[in-house]
Amino acid sequence: MRIDKYLKISGIFKRRTLAQTACRSGRILINGRPAKPGDRVRVDDEITLLHPAWKMVIRVKMVPERKLPPQEELYEVLSREKRGEDL
Repeated sequence: MRIDKYLKISGIFKRRTLAQTACRSGRILINGRPAKPGDRVRVDDEITLLHPAWKMVIRVKMVPERKLPPQEELYEVLSREKRGEDL
């Protein structure tokens, strides 16, 4: 499954176009490498989401084929940290 679609169905991004924009701007990494919107996601991949205010690292637990499972079954959060001085 494409990373932009995965981020949308997992509930991390509300719209797929937002996920595509984040990928194109270098704010999404797959296993430490910058992701393109069409890059494939596989089980056990580590996805890093970079935002000016926070950073989150998740591990892919499941890539659904057709039926969508509950969102908490798709990934696990490995780390979550605040960034910046105002926080």
